[in-house]
Amino acid sequence: MTSSLPLRTRIKICGLTREQDVDAAVAAGADAVGFVLYEASPRHVTAERAAELARRLPPFVTPVLLFVNATAIKIIAACARIPSAMVQFHGDESPNACLQIGRPFLRAARIPLDENAAADDHRFDLVKYVEDFKAAQAILLDAHVEGYGGGGKTFNWSLLPPNVNAHLVLSGGLTPANVTDGILQVRPRCKTLAVDVSSGVEISKGIKSLEKINQFVAAVRAADEHFKNLAGQTRLHERSK
Repeated sequence: MTSSLPLRTRIKICGLTREQDVDAAVAAGADAVGFVLYEASPRHVTAERAAELARRLPPFVTPVLLFVNATAIKIIAACARIPSAMVQFHGDESPNACLQIGRPFLRAARIPLDENAAADDHRFDLVKYVEDFKAAQAILLDAHVEGYGGGGKTFNWSLLPPNVNAHLVLSGGLTPANVTDGILQVRPRCKTLAVDVSSGVEISKGIKSLEKINQFVAAVRAADEHFKNLAGQTRLHERSK
């Protein structure tokens, strides 16, 4: 499903709570930053705080508001504070509940950690999930752990379907050390791929590391360079025929 043209991998840095971390994400070249409006999360910020932090963003860097089973009233009120925000649904929200907000949205899919689930009759069906949430701008892939959020865990990327007719966002336990491999494995399976990192660039929960953010972005760009070189080799091969 890969495009014939090399694609730039979009990057979202999530779970931001401080001004300096927002600034660091922007300076490193992030395309989006995420604010967690889920009270049970250690990275939780209020809608007021998210709006305050989002005001630091320059044009073309998208603020993303993450909710888990929140009421429509709460989501709409938060979005009113940040007109440019995209919504990320990370709970048990139905397709209709997502559409009710009237904003572009990401829908999180919780991918089982258990590799034996691939042979289970009740295994998670990503292709069906994509169809159910076809109105989403992208489907975000996170590890299925207790509670909501990936808990810094990676799932087995090789168990994903070979062809997923959607834009995907790879999440769950990504770090500067493994994100390149994640992109190489998952990008060929979908329309386009973005990546989403939180704990993998942290000093502690909700406190980001400038050095780790920069390392993460560099690792993503290394994967992009791989695909660029691969596309160049393919074109040379075709011309030589």
